[in-house]
Amino acid sequence: MARRVMIAGNWKMNGLAADGLALVREIDRRARAAPPACDIVLCPPATLLRAVSGVAAGGPVATGGQDCHNEAKGAFTGEVSAPMLVDAGAAWVILGHSERRHGLGETDEYIRAKVSAAHAAGLGAILCIGETKAERDAGATLSRLSSQLDASLPRDSVTGTNTVVAYEPVWAIGTGRTPTLAEIEAAHAHMRLWLATLAPAAADAIRLLYGGSVKPDNAATILAVSDVDGALVGGASLKADDFWGIVAAAPVAR
Repeated sequence: MARRVMIAGNWKMNGLAADGLALVREIDRRARAAPPACDIVLCPPATLLRAVSGVAAGGPVATGGQDCHNEAKGAFTGEVSAPMLVDAGAAWVILGHSERRHGLGETDEYIRAKVSAAHAAGLGAILCIGETKAERDAGATLSRLSSQLDASLPRDSVTGTNTVVAYEPVWAIGTGRTPTLAEIEAAHAHMRLWLATLAPAAADAIRLLYGGSVKPDNAATILAVSDVDGALVGGASLKADDFWGIVAAAPVAR
């Protein structure tokens, strides 16, 4: 099955109105002038989501949130719900990012509830999984990916169009280090096989992204790896030239 490549930019906690809007305007301008061969998703901070979505509306760039609560509304001070993201123009949401798993203590079960909430609101979920350096050194990478998929993926709502899985080795995020191409290929092949046991009807259509120090100079080789259906980009998504360099490296489909 052909899967259209996705390049998603995670701006994390970066961007005030002036620079955030300048960034999306430039990416949107390029995307409208020369529609890319891949899907583009920009995930700005929640404070910028409505404005960024407004700039991108009607064009080839979609927008997403960086997290959502597992409840649709309620007494949860400081939280943002999936319906709120939809109301602000989002089509996607990143869930289970390692910075929330390890920095904020989010469990697989909590992330699973968030994925379910995203699906219920009509959002696509970009579910992040990945091993720490200690797990990698212990030879536990593939078992860790299996356990995270087992516990984080809600079987009852997953389809090939509303779920993307992003493999992000924790030790590679923001460090400038990346696994070898063979290691990336092994991880993605394992995820594809494991998804076939968890969600057989959707497994072949679910896109698998790689994330972790993806840059214009390594994007083409990473995106050429079997079962790599795109990239979740952190730091390089904050500069239009860098992000567009990754977009330009994307094949039409896998």
